[in-house]
Amino acid sequence: MGSKRPLGRAAHADRVLRAVQSGSAAAGSSLAASWSRSLHYHGLSPDNIDRRDPLDQRGMREARERLGRMLTIAAGAMDRLFAAVGEAGCSVVLSNADGVILDRRGAPGDDDAFAGYGLWTGFDWSERAEGTNGVGTCLVEERPVIVYRDDHYHSRNVSMSCMGAPIFDQRGKLAGVLDVSSCRSDVTQSVARLTAYAVADAARRIEADAFQAAFPDCRIVVAEGHGRGGAALLAVDRDDLLVGATRKARRRLGLGDEDFRAPSPLGDVLDGPGDKSNLADAERAEIRRALARSGGNASAAARGLGVSRATLYRRMARLGLRR
Repeated sequence: MGSKRPLGRAAHADRVLRAVQSGSAAAGSSLAASWSRSLHYHGLSPDNIDRRDPLDQRGMREARERLGRMLTIAAGAMDRLFAAVGEAGCSVVLSNADGVILDRRGAPGDDDAFAGYGLWTGFDWSERAEGTNGVGTCLVEERPVIVYRDDHYHSRNVSMSCMGAPIFDQRGKLAGVLDVSSCRSDVTQSVARLTAYAVADAARRIEADAFQAAFPDCRIVVAEGHGRGGAALLAVDRDDLLVGATRKARRRLGLGDEDFRAPSPLGDVLDGPGDKSNLADAERAEIRRALARSGGNASAAARGLGVSRATLYRRMARLGLRR
């Protein structure tokens, strides 16, 4: 499908208001539902030309500090994404969970255009500020979205196409949005869909990197369903207790915050509670791991376990392990 020419400001505003006032539109379309929120809940007029002022330096500094390590981790993914889409007149932005843009990538030749749209650091692109758009609507719906040209609520934004994907932190909480936007008139809906896939992939990579950084001393396990709509990762400590999970893994396994206040064995989480813990089985498994690490050398295995070779042999005999 080719690109469509955006409606004039007045015509677009009339279209939005008719859709919202039609009664059944909000129930039948996620787009119309967003328009309805913009009008009825946030009290926005689709033909309003005024924008809110950006955050001042202090507000930006505090917002960036709250996002913390996620901001640093996202920088590499933003660089790679911009390298792929920048020459097509696209801007890459990262917002926090409030919709405020905290970082961006853009070509110098496109900066004036994006600054004119307010797609710049410090500006609030939540639905409460800008109505339907790639950042704000993504935050509300917590899923990747494409807001193509006059799908935007405000008439002033209808020349842009925006593709946003949510980013969730190591606790499964919404941290922000990664968004690619273009103000070129030759961006087709097919190109927008392809770009949206790239944005979603980059957002999942940021989530995975942030999760691993949050549990540096843990073993990271990939859960079933990884890659289909998110990073399904589990963090397991040295005692094989589950201490962390991404949003996708939490949903897949039915885990809540309470499950990490009193961690459970990974096997119980994945396969259901087993028999009562057996100290002999645990000892047998540890000895077998030590022997495997030493290539079957009993002396080396004993040193690794901190016991004498004779003690190791006695325990092996008691547990039914052959030399």
